[in-house]
Amino acid sequence: MEHFPVVHTNFWDAVIAVPAVLAATQVIKLLFPIPRVFIPTIATILGLIFSLFIAHRFNFWGAVFMGFFYGNAAVGTYASLQTAWKTYRASGYTD
Repeated sequence: MEHFPVVHTNFWDAVIAVPAVLAATQVIKLLFPIPRVFIPTIATILGLIFSLFIAHRFNFWGAVFMGFFYGNAAVGTYASLQTAWKTYRASGYTD
């Protein structure tokens, strides 16, 4: 008996799952008037759905772990891109 779930992940999880969760979260933000405070929760729920039903459907605990990873990675990616863009715009650098 294994004490911890075996998670079979690969490069494609990060290349497909995280951008898919990020894009789905952005579409939901455009379609519905959702307060900003709930966006990370929505991304986590989308990550769990993607992981449970698409990426890791035969390993429940692995899917739960990876679902949280997908959601949090999408939120972190969005936050870092937003911060970088705002910093670039505020710097006045045009070359």
